[in-house]
Amino acid sequence: MDVSQTFGHITSWEASPLFTPSRKSITLPPHDQKPAATRTSGSIILADANSFFAACERVFDPTLIGVPLVVLSNNDGCVVARSAEAKPIIPMGVPWYQVREMASERGVVARSSNYELYGSLSARMMHVMHHYFEHQEVYSIDECFLHSVKPIEDILTISRSMRAAVLQGVGIPVSVGIAPTKTLAKITNHWAKHDNGFNGVCAWDQLPDDVHDEILAQTPVDDVWGVGRRLMRKLVARGILTARDLRDADPIAIRRKFSVLLQRTVLELRGIPCVEDASNALDGFRKQQILCSRMFSRPVVGHTEIRQALSVYVQNACRRLRRQGCLASTVGIFCGVSPYASTQGETSMPYATAQLESPTDDPLVLMKVINEQLVSKVNPRTHYIRAGVILSGLVESRSYHPLEGFEARRDTHNIGSILDTATARFGQYSLGLGYGGIRGSGRKNEETGADWSMRREMLSPRCTTRWDEMPVVTAK
Repeated sequence: MDVSQTFGHITSWEASPLFTPSRKSITLPPHDQKPAATRTSGSIILADANSFFAACERVFDPTLIGVPLVVLSNNDGCVVARSAEAKPIIPMGVPWYQVREMASERGVVARSSNYELYGSLSARMMHVMHHYFEHQEVYSIDECFLHSVKPIEDILTISRSMRAAVLQGVGIPVSVGIAPTKTLAKITNHWAKHDNGFNGVCAWDQLPDDVHDEILAQTPVDDVWGVGRRLMRKLVARGILTARDLRDADPIAIRRKFSVLLQRTVLELRGIPCVEDASNALDGFRKQQILCSRMFSRPVVGHTEIRQALSVYVQNACRRLRRQGCLASTVGIFCGVSPYASTQGETSMPYATAQLESPTDDPLVLMKVINEQLVSKVNPRTHYIRAGVILSGLVESRSYHPLEGFEARRDTHNIGSILDTATARFGQYSLGLGYGGIRGSGRKNEETGADWSMRREMLSPRCTTRWDEMPVVTAK
């Protein structure tokens, strides 16, 4: 999942009128039958946590095991994650207020998004898994690609040991898909997760060719990694309904009609690796832009409160900018209204950018540009429910050496480093500019004290990141 930031694209093909297949159980070859092939050149291993957010909630609250559980988005708005028990009851993405009563009647438990807990357990899970194979690429908060050149039998044995170690050491159930390409590893992992015959670990090369065709034929095209709903409609119009149809399509024609990226997907479905490693998700490095955005707990009106929010968000964005050693050339802001605001005549959703005189990582410079050039684009009478800051045109600080007179406006007064030091030692919002240095009270003492800050009324304990919320174990 990206969480995406978050945290990834989620589709639900079962409800689509274009597809009405029932997911059949794959018939596995007998245990004494020789595998179709023994791969020694290299394999991609995709390890993906099962219902990750829900699993994290259960690690420190065993009473939730076996109970239908959902996790909500910012401000407890919509359902963004479900346990296996909740999936038949609660649709994905539905606003919580619409199903709250029904969920209560059917025993569904809801939790606010506990980002601190999820991030901490994700780091622990990835740390355990990186010891088992030669190379690891953390793809998202709940999944990673691993690579190995060992024989497939050894990879299967190691994968089972890795899965058991994560479950015992972290408490998170993981499914493993092994294949010659990342796209096939995604599909293999999906079947390992949903077909009990695989026991959580499945290797593509150990399945006969007719089983390959059966799996791909039962995989709708929008379940293929990199194919979203919008692209799915165009493919369906051309008779490409399943992953098998896409695999068998002419890659040259696919490139001409769509893109080179989809052509790579076709080749990946044929077992030809085409997707390179991306930046490690745990590093948080962004090459194009850094975005910091939040929803408000209540609608915000007027320039004063918008400035307050943007000052907090630009400081958070600058912290990430400094952490990856970059400078920003452009700063932008945006605000959003409720999807129901048009019925009230509120349609203003401003987006404004300003090109900086020279790249900078100075929060004072960026805040000045926002306040003097961009906030005036915001309608002071509109009720906004979210706002955000975008830093783009990123360049590496150490490699930026322009001509004399065009130097970067670096943070020479060390405001940024002072804020980073205070944050590392005393927590967020212990020191900052404006509302960036005003803390909330109680459980919000590491969040901004503004009354528009994010609401999380069903937040579980942050057991691994807060001393005052550590779990207590009693021996009897």
